Amino acid sequence: MKTIKDSVHDHIEVEGVARELLDAPAVQRLRRIKQLGPAHLVYPSANHTRFEHSLGVYYLACEALDHLGIQGKRAERVRAAAILHDVGHCPYSHAIEEVVHRHTGKYHDDVHELLADNKVGEVLRDHGHAPDAIADLIAGEGRLGQLVAGELDVDRMDYLVRDAHHTGVPYGTIDHARLVRELTLVDDELVLAAGNVPTAESLLLARALMNPTVYNHHVTRIARGILQQATERLLEASDVTPERLRRMDDADLLVALRETPETAEFARRLSDRDLYKRAVWAEMGDVPEAVIDADHATLREFEADVAADAGVDPSEVIVEVMARPGMTESESRVVVNGEIRRLEEQSALVAALQHVQRAQWRLGVYAPREATDAVGHAAERVLGLETDGALVNEVRTPGTPTTLDEFGSPPDN
Repeated sequence: MKTIKDSVHDHIEVEGVARELLDAPAVQRLRRIKQLGPAHLVYPSANHTRFEHSLGVYYLACEALDHLGIQGKRAERVRAAAILHDVGHCPYSHAIEEVVHRHTGKYHDDVHELLADNKVGEVLRDHGHAPDAIADLIAGEGRLGQLVAGELDVDRMDYLVRDAHHTGVPYGTIDHARLVRELTLVDDELVLAAGNVPTAESLLLARALMNPTVYNHHVTRIARGILQQATERLLEASDVTPERLRRMDDADLLVALRETPETAEFARRLSDRDLYKRAVWAEMGDVPEAVIDADHATLREFEADVAADAGVDPSEVIVEVMARPGMTESESRVVVNGEIRRLEEQSALVAALQHVQRAQWRLGVYAPREATDAVGHAAERVLGLETDGALVNEVRTPGTPTTLDEFGSPPDN
């Protein structure tokens, strides 16, 4: 057994198959991948890693298994899945996951081949576990897969608390100890026991508040857009393959971007925090449906058209359209009057937060500071945007901020 001091859960005891998995290169690689991707450019202390988070998920999984009375090989498989649940992450976590998926067809939780033929697979087989069975749990399959990947999973419980702790914001604080204690299995479905609608709502509220302040802060979104554009060009202009990209860590990717002429400027901007600025920051009601639902290829065509209209290089325009608002946590199950009900059926808070999410949604068009006016007006024409409230850089009193985001941050932050 090994005892590890954790910043969130204090002392974590790791034993059995999980203890051996810790030393596998695929798990150690997670020490070199930031949990929040480029969010450290907004919150300087957000340098925690996927490795720390994996330990936290393991700890909460152990607590949940003990509470549910699940022991033996079944419990050990879940513990292994908890330690391994993030081994499929690419550099900068979710920031370039869509790029990797477009080229490989795999998201971070599709890890069957990653567990089969390396040290991880060897450790699992030595302990009598089939790698495919662990990979299925990581994907949320089966009765106990819900603990690792589901609406009430321990993954979500750890990252909300951990991300809030390391960014210093208070919004992700949840009573994860109570959430774990109140979990129960009813007809093979993971639910919260009776009387826990407010407990489930706390998870929902935490995520709803963390989205605009941390996960989708406008500077994080801009840095993410630069990373995505840079990574696409890297795959086109260098010998880096999608499969190799998927197994890089943060430093590997940044070095590759620096050493490739076509992407070196992107790397410089990320390293120096010389990021693009918002040329457009448009509400959902100001954006045509065809733009909101545009696929990747169409967005790239929009970027080229906006650049041509503005008279700038295509690399100097990023059009980022967020997915339509969604709330996975609203599908959590709670026991009410002896019946299992979805949280969205029981909680008036769900409808209110869904309205808030729609109000917070923004389309972003980003460009170098000196090009924001030209790009903003070009984007308005090309994308068919309404003018009121969409353009960031309208005429204003010199020396004053152009606009404030939902939480009062000046646009140049």
